[in-house]
Amino acid sequence: MSSPLDQIQAPIAVEMQEFEKKFRQSMQSNVLLLDKIMSYIVKRKGKQMRPMFVFFMAKLIQEQIPDATYRGAALIELLHTATLVHDDVVDDSNYRRGFFSVNALWKNKIAVLVGDYLLSKGLLLSLNNDDFGLLKIVSNAVREMSEGELLQMEKARRLDITEEVYFDIIRQKTASLIASCCAVGVSSVGADVETVERARLFGEKVGLAFQIKDDLFDYGTAEIGKPVGIDIKEKKMTLPLIYALQQADWLTKRRVIYNVKNNNGKADRINAVIDFVKKSGGLEYSIHCMNNLHADALQLLHTFPASASRDSLEQLIRYTIEREK
Repeated sequence: MSSPLDQIQAPIAVEMQEFEKKFRQSMQSNVLLLDKIMSYIVKRKGKQMRPMFVFFMAKLIQEQIPDATYRGAALIELLHTATLVHDDVVDDSNYRRGFFSVNALWKNKIAVLVGDYLLSKGLLLSLNNDDFGLLKIVSNAVREMSEGELLQMEKARRLDITEEVYFDIIRQKTASLIASCCAVGVSSVGADVETVERARLFGEKVGLAFQIKDDLFDYGTAEIGKPVGIDIKEKKMTLPLIYALQQADWLTKRRVIYNVKNNNGKADRINAVIDFVKKSGGLEYSIHCMNNLHADALQLLHTFPASASRDSLEQLIRYTIEREK
């Protein structure tokens, strides 16, 4: 049975198949160990939403996809995969999308070197083909992702994240990558500066909505691949909790923050925080913000001419806020 993403992907199915081949080629190495690890990484690929955004955005401008678009999509996947491999080392994580992480199977030292290798492959793919504009877009996204991660770490120590800081963090950590996919898509087919910026802003709105949806999963019961309350357990301040704390009196706020800081994985403390957020309207407020971002993204998308790709993008951004995992 095909998934909703398979159905959405149908108009670019040929391009995605071609991309698979080109991406595998871009990861090849003469070192046997590296080849083995690259093969493992390719096999455990996720939903592939990033290349989908690249190809759909390119097709908004022209139907025929040039080699530059495939290289742009591969560049994003290479650099993003490098950051994920390094993230798993930083987080000391043994799993990624239900599979063992690279560091779990081959240890930290090899995982760091693999991340470096992927990063250099991406850089060389662009430099060897003079794709300087695409490289600039994606490099900016990687810089923003790193800054967002460090900003979150800095604020997490004090649990003093405001709504404004939260949006700064998720714009950098999550939205910047989807924004770069959209910008790369239109840039790869020769779009002008104004169009590239419009595409980037569209992707940013989608990315923000996507992350809020992810944060809402922490309070639900759907089968989502992570336990409910994991963000609270890890002391991550997300929008539902931030809003709920803004509405609370000083004493309640102090009690809730104490439970977050000292939860030690205890279910009763985590559940107390979840109940507080639900009763304080944190979920409703977050859904309202997510729907507003979705509406903004649609408005930006409709500045592009009507086409099958635009219809598919509408379905894709609806999927990001209606998905169950």
